[in-house]
Amino acid sequence: MPSYTVTVATGSQWFAGTDDYIYITLVGTEGCSERTLLDKPLYNDFERGAVDSYDVTVGENLGEMELVKIEKQKYWVHDDWYCKYITVKTPSGDYVEFPCFHWLVDDKEVVLRDGKALLPKDDKTRLVKQHRHKELESRRKTYRWREWQPGIPMSIDANTHKELPRDIQFDSEKGVDFILNYSKFMHMFQSSWNDFADFERIFVRIKNTISEYVMQHWKEDFMFGYQYLNGCNPVMIQKCTKLPEKFPVTHDMVADCLEREMTLEEEIEAGNIYIADYELMEDISPNSTDPCTLQYLAAPICLLYNNSQSKILPLAIQLGQTPGKENPIFLPSDDQYDWMLAKIWVRSSDFHIHQTVTHLLRTHLVSEVFGVAMFRQLPAVHPAYKLLLPHIRFTIAINTKAREQLICEFGIFDKVSVHNHNPKALAITLTLNLIFRFPSFVWDVVCIYYDSDDTVQKDEEIQAFVKDVSSFGMQDLDCCGFPKSLKTREELTEYLTVIIFTASAHHAAVNFGQYDWCSWIPNSPPTMRKPPPKQKGVVDVKFIIQSLPDRGRSCWHLGAKPVKEAMELFRKRLAEVSSVIKVRNEGKKLPYYYFSPDRIPNSVAV
Repeated sequence: MPSYTVTVATGSQWFAGTDDYIYITLVGTEGCSERTLLDKPLYNDFERGAVDSYDVTVGENLGEMELVKIEKQKYWVHDDWYCKYITVKTPSGDYVEFPCFHWLVDDKEVVLRDGKALLPKDDKTRLVKQHRHKELESRRKTYRWREWQPGIPMSIDANTHKELPRDIQFDSEKGVDFILNYSKFMHMFQSSWNDFADFERIFVRIKNTISEYVMQHWKEDFMFGYQYLNGCNPVMIQKCTKLPEKFPVTHDMVADCLEREMTLEEEIEAGNIYIADYELMEDISPNSTDPCTLQYLAAPICLLYNNSQSKILPLAIQLGQTPGKENPIFLPSDDQYDWMLAKIWVRSSDFHIHQTVTHLLRTHLVSEVFGVAMFRQLPAVHPAYKLLLPHIRFTIAINTKAREQLICEFGIFDKVSVHNHNPKALAITLTLNLIFRFPSFVWDVVCIYYDSDDTVQKDEEIQAFVKDVSSFGMQDLDCCGFPKSLKTREELTEYLTVIIFTASAHHAAVNFGQYDWCSWIPNSPPTMRKPPPKQKGVVDVKFIIQSLPDRGRSCWHLGAKPVKEAMELFRKRLAEVSSVIKVRNEGKKLPYYYFSPDRIPNSVAV
């Protein structure tokens, strides 16, 4: 009688093993096996990290393998099990691998297809077509949309991490990491600091090479300007082609800072003047989670100069959007404390834009939209699903944790930050911009499965995915620029590249520098306790210290095949890029490593 050898791999994460009964049914084009219990006498099956093999005997050859059904039934108490993959060796000696990567909970069953990526048009038998349909039907019931806040991207329908589908919850290790990371330095004190040296008493525990350099040089104009290109929010600076009327800086105001014997207007025409406008902060109300402490916001405008040494330096700062007598333009030639406080206000506003827009909105929330839509519209055999899954892993979990603990009302972010999350303000900034590209790799993969633009247009699953993102995830917001359909292979390549970039390199650039640049509180205050000054000459060190976050908020802040060939080529290119970046950083006091591929995680998971 024909015999099939079944090899079962159990996950290596905590609690992946099980003592429950595991049954298997093999399904081929010519028939199916009996439901078979996988059990070895006097052997502890399905232990964490184990790879176990079993023989399944059938009456006659099953033909070409199509599906594998796995069932789990309670032995004593329900015991979840994480199955990585199943390999079937046929009587003819062929090996067919069925990727799983699922948790089986309660008396659950999972039906698996082999690991070959296929478009809908490539499914030939009624059985696999039905499986494809049922998989998506089930997923759409499990992964539901919900509006978390009006005017911003939709999220998954879950109030807590425990309510998420088991397959996208954190591994136990990752969950512990999350709890530990946000439990550091959470010692609450309500009094002010006495001087800048006081900040060092909490800072000393977390300093590193860059953060220590920031502490030593944060007052310098060079350090202020440097962060616009190399800090954790390198998206605010724009070339100034004309001074806005709301920011009436004159040549006489800044003449002493210009180095090329040119007027301000000439410097603008030469492309040496830049601007950072925090208009988005205007009319946003500070939160009021602590009735004992008033908090304040500003919507500053900062003019920047690319000097003759190619250093970006601040030229002028206005702390509000409306010019006038009570909204003076602060200059480097002003009293040192006036100028210092003006720069601190800009850095505080930059902190809020970074946290809520650059980081939260443009990486975390957008990646979650892609993730939910992917689970709802793309089956596991779809090549786009296989391409995107590593970049979506844990994204929904980290966002749900954040909504549960960090950015909920009275959460950590409310405690540390003055910013009262403004959905309208967030929504108007959301655009589909491709800052950096991984196009060669994605294009190679797209061309393997899509031989023409017509194939893209006729792939109903990829079109449903794109429409779900735009019409449901982004709620058809006109300002977002998300397409509702894709017509060419080039468009599909760009779209998939955006998703991968957003969840990996973009997130790495704006996330992993936070401790480097924000741990020294005066460089990135999460809250300000005095309003912006309305005149010059009234600021001293004591005033600045009283404006900065108190002890409690400072501590909260600190806690917070052909495809294989394409992959190998892409990995080789990434390794080359990492080597170049490593050499470039050697000997630098402020190395920039956030875009180094060897430091970029696949997905938004922190």
